[in-house]
Amino acid sequence: MDSADVDSAGMEVLSRQDCLGLLASVAIGRLVFTDRALPAVQPVAFVLHEEDVVVRLAEGSPALAAGGAIVAFEIDNLAHDLREGWTVTVVGHAHEVRDPEWLGRLAELKLPSRGQGATDRYLVITIEVVTGTRIPLPRQG
Repeated sequence: MDSADVDSAGMEVLSRQDCLGLLASVAIGRLVFTDRALPAVQPVAFVLHEEDVVVRLAEGSPALAAGGAIVAFEIDNLAHDLREGWTVTVVGHAHEVRDPEWLGRLAELKLPSRGQGATDRYLVITIEVVTGTRIPLPRQG
């Protein structure tokens, strides 16, 4: 790994493709949005679909406030001692899907629901910026 692959904190910088691969490998992330003018974070089930993040929310979820806004979305897998792991962050516009045909396609993704199911709503985050880092393994000497 050369210096171009490492950030100022010594973390390995991941490519867009590596970040998308990690997004496709997990099912729970954190949606970061604004709720009543305050920052909010909510863990959500999601799927990466055609390079968009798709989130299924129960009717009445505070995260529905993210519709129509710019949001952040984060996933990670970090060891408790911080000696290994990675993190990926997405920034993009979130919008609630209302088109019946598109809703039917999203329902086929089989995202888990915490609500009644039939009244669930879907947010799609269009990925505009994706960044990721990995804690490099110690060099063998």
